[in-house]
Amino acid sequence: MDEKRESFFGIFFDKSAVLKLSRWAGMLAWVALGAYLFTFLTSFTQFMMQFITGMFFQKGMSIVDVLSFFNPYLTLPIPGIVYFFGLKFVEHSLLILLEMEESARRSARSK
Repeated sequence: MDEKRESFFGIFFDKSAVLKLSRWAGMLAWVALGAYLFTFLTSFTQFMMQFITGMFFQKGMSIVDVLSFFNPYLTLPIPGIVYFFGLKFVEHSLLILLEMEESARRSARSK
């Protein structure tokens, strides 16, 4: 029996493993975003309760001094947002690479 060998030098991925990794990256992105937003909301709510009761106000404070209290709380969710977009980028990049590899397989079969 003669087997016809195709001269295709593409990289073949395990499709199910790539899809599984992509799904896990997508789920982990939402978990990370949820965890950071929960932490932000908890901390900000606690801060606002203390701020409203006058715990942070002192005589002679200007509006700039008051606004400086909010800065750390407003920057809390930024790492979570970065992780979210980074993991979503990984998820979609894996799917795009898988599609490119599948397209290369189809073109090699059609020759």
